[in-house]
Amino acid sequence: MMKKPSERKEPKTVTTSTNVVKRHDDLDGKPILTFKNLTVSFDTEFGEVNAVKGVSFDVKPGEVVALVGESGSGKSVTSSTAMGLLPGNARIGGSVLLKDDDVVAMEPAVLRKIRGSRVAMVFQEPMTALNPVLTVGDQLTESLAVHNLAFGKEAKRRAAELLEMVGIPDAASRLKQYPHQFSGGQRQRIVIAMAISCSPEVIIADEPTTALDVTVQAEILELLRSLKDKLNTGILLITHNMGVVADMADRVCVMLRGEMVETGPVHQVMQSPQHPYTQRLLSSVPRLGESLEVAEPDPVTEAVHAGATYAVEASGISIAYEHRGKQRNVVHDVSFTVAPGEIMGLVGESGSGKSTIAKSVLGLLPITAGSMKLYGKELTSLSRKESRSMRKQIGVVFQDPAASLDPRFPIGDIITEPMVIHQVGNAKTRLDRAYELLDAVKLPRSVVNRYPHELSGGQRQRISIARALTMDPDVLIADEPTSALDVSVQAAVLEMFAELQSRYEFACLFVSHDLAVVDMLAHKVLVLKDGREVESGKTDQVLHQPQQDYTKRLLAAAPVPDPDEQKTRRAERRELLASFGESSY
Repeated sequence: MMKKPSERKEPKTVTTSTNVVKRHDDLDGKPILTFKNLTVSFDTEFGEVNAVKGVSFDVKPGEVVALVGESGSGKSVTSSTAMGLLPGNARIGGSVLLKDDDVVAMEPAVLRKIRGSRVAMVFQEPMTALNPVLTVGDQLTESLAVHNLAFGKEAKRRAAELLEMVGIPDAASRLKQYPHQFSGGQRQRIVIAMAISCSPEVIIADEPTTALDVTVQAEILELLRSLKDKLNTGILLITHNMGVVADMADRVCVMLRGEMVETGPVHQVMQSPQHPYTQRLLSSVPRLGESLEVAEPDPVTEAVHAGATYAVEASGISIAYEHRGKQRNVVHDVSFTVAPGEIMGLVGESGSGKSTIAKSVLGLLPITAGSMKLYGKELTSLSRKESRSMRKQIGVVFQDPAASLDPRFPIGDIITEPMVIHQVGNAKTRLDRAYELLDAVKLPRSVVNRYPHELSGGQRQRISIARALTMDPDVLIADEPTSALDVSVQAAVLEMFAELQSRYEFACLFVSHDLAVVDMLAHKVLVLKDGREVESGKTDQVLHQPQQDYTKRLLAAAPVPDPDEQKTRRAERRELLASFGESSY
């Protein structure tokens, strides 16, 4: 319950150049967060699970320590102990020290006081971290009031200053807005503003840029770097993006199955990795200029074009969303073609129209102007029956396999469901097709009777791809199919994807914000901005000899897994943005 004015303590004094948060310069380089022989196990119905096994490392003021490893390696469990956020069935050994105070031994009431004030967290998905029914101003002032830092008008003033500090324009007027009224990058900035509002000694950033496109990611990393330098706050960065590690980290700790397998300065670990697992992680990172063995499509001549053998042909399409009876165009006059056996990458920032175009090919969004043809058939003039039949020719792989696979169905039924819907084959032929596709995506046939929750993220995405290929489609829509995967799993899935495309020769629209992945797979690229075509052509031409400023900005924002090269790229990006009259964040 909020204290009455007479009961409130005087707010703490925070005097800095920003007048909002204080700089931590009084620790003489001593660690502010220390993990000593940390062990964490969970009591489950299947027995004890040892998630963290004797991990030790520290974070110093003004230092960024990156904790990397595949899903299930123990990164998030380790970091959660620093805020006392583990569930009741967790058993913790060792110690986690905030300066000299052991978090593991703290009572719940004490933990509530240190959360936000001494250690804060930036979560992966800002939309779930922010309360959708409270204004941004209410959420920022709440943390100031809970920790007795400011109230009323003073709290609102500081909240506006915090938003300005993280680069939100018109901060004072936007305090009354709700999270859904901000873009994804702006929401992440708001979460960072909340994290620094109480001057924490250390910030835990748990995959803070995974859901963001490359330009917004670069802006958020630039913001974190700037705040770290201004405030001398330590940052524990949890990520599977090795480019982000090279861009941000001073030291790197590599975890595998709950154990620390390698640690050291970022240059040492990333340029001369000692442990085989670290070497495998770094070798799995996609890099611009590398490509996989993808079959070249047959050339499409004008004569063939007259015979309507383009897999997908869009001519001057516009697409609109309807809201309260009014239409708002989100794609404007875009044209492209995809030949049989060709992969076209759709790239651009969030909101550029990539997924909207992919949905229009699926027939899920109506085209308000222009023409969209699938193997010569005009999609806009098909009847409902013809449209349903046409969908047999299109497969789709979604970004999040956990959300796109029905948890009630066993894997075999998930793969063969399209055959059931379109009344193809019988029980035996469908099961045979499921086995064939499990072989194709390199999964054991024994998973046919298992359920999605029993598989890893990478295995679930392989099932999604298998299901998309069930009807042997002529066209495949792949919407960010690897963005949620660890780098080593992503590399395996991409290699498998290239092999399947060469075997089945489907045309593909590959939507991604990872330019290195597009460079590896795509034959050609279409760059979009605000629903309009910016640049298009062969992959080598667009991604290695870009003509348009926007494409150059996208490429400059893509991090690479080499600290020295990334430092050079960061400086070049700042110069490029300055030449356009823009700030780096």
